[in-house]
Amino acid sequence: MTDTLKDFRSICRKIICIGRNYSEHAKELGNVVPTQPIIFMKPSTALVIEPNDIKIPSEWDELHHEVELGVIIDKTCQNVSKEEAEENIGGYCLALDMTSRKIQDDLKKQGHPWLLSKGFDTSCPCGDFIEKNQIDLSSVNLWLNVNENIKQNGHTCDMIFSVPDLIVFISKYITLEHGDLILTGTPSGVGPVKRGDQITAGINGKDDFKYTMKFNVV
Repeated sequence: MTDTLKDFRSICRKIICIGRNYSEHAKELGNVVPTQPIIFMKPSTALVIEPNDIKIPSEWDELHHEVELGVIIDKTCQNVSKEEAEENIGGYCLALDMTSRKIQDDLKKQGHPWLLSKGFDTSCPCGDFIEKNQIDLSSVNLWLNVNENIKQNGHTCDMIFSVPDLIVFISKYITLEHGDLILTGTPSGVGPVKRGDQITAGINGKDDFKYTMKFNVV
């Protein structure tokens, strides 16, 4: 792992996101549990860091929150095996996939791509770099509060597709590069936020490691 990864948010070239990677989340939205990873992307301009705000586009009224484990790629990799996948992980981060559910649903009904609902500016609030040795992928707790009320509280052991499986699948079709970010899906409990709300999110890792971040919604 190189030192440049600690500033991954400034070198990230693409954000690859995984949809419906927790079965309970798929069910809460009325979606079929997938048999292979569902991928979509956000532009790097979606990234926002503290103390900046999550900005709802002016013509929209609300967004949905989705807390996720982010995986930061260390080395360029293409078509890797499951055994090689973990070698290409440089570290982790806590991230949010902010979504306009209304826009997404409307675009889906029309058979159109739904990048707009996921890729707008500040749609990917992102925390600091987390060292690999602070995260045990089999036992990561992710949680999110809105205005101090718990909304999401999930665990990576409930993922449908593991992080190595995701790297294998993505790299079969898309070359992953140094500094790229993979958002690995969200547990159940997603819901709306409006202007004036505050989101607090956290991740609990190994040996009492904890990381939290806060964003205001404007």
